[in-house]
Amino acid sequence: MRARALMLQGTGSHVGKSLLVAGLCRLFHRAGVRAAPFKAQNMALNAYVTRDGGEIGWAQAVQAEAAGLEPTVDMNPILLKPQTGGSQVIVHGKVWATLAPEEYYRRRAELWDAVRASYRRLAAVHKLVIIEGAGSPAEPNLMAHDLANMAVARLARAPVLLVGDIDRGGAFAALLGTLALLPPGDRRRVRG
Repeated sequence: MRARALMLQGTGSHVGKSLLVAGLCRLFHRAGVRAAPFKAQNMALNAYVTRDGGEIGWAQAVQAEAAGLEPTVDMNPILLKPQTGGSQVIVHGKVWATLAPEEYYRRRAELWDAVRASYRRLAAVHKLVIIEGAGSPAEPNLMAHDLANMAVARLARAPVLLVGDIDRGGAFAALLGTLALLPPGDRRRVRG
């Protein structure tokens, strides 16, 4: 079985993606649809410890609870814990390395393997995977190293809903700017 997927991406960080994914997980759970949350890469200082001792982002643990599921490391295969000069990189729940940004980008292929494996395991046992992006998909300086936004949407063949925060001001400009900066193929994935 290959799950269907839906992805939420944002115009930036802290625009409400995590809350909306949790809400969708609850909505589908109540409708009897076996749905799982997925965030390829998360950055947080604090982590949730899964039953088997792996670390994931708290938001993914809350989303799993909303979906009626036990949180697993596959729901957040890469967790970055910021440190001076770089980040501690947690892969599949375990400390993998401490890397400066340049080294992190150089090791993208290894990290992408972890993302792909986790997504495929979730997709094999759920009817729907609700994917949360990270930050903005339209940062020209980061697109080549993407592990969390359009690369995941392409992997999952997922339509994308773009999220903005009207309370911060500039939401319409941020939504239009995000769309304008996306390459045409990725822009076509955005459905709302």
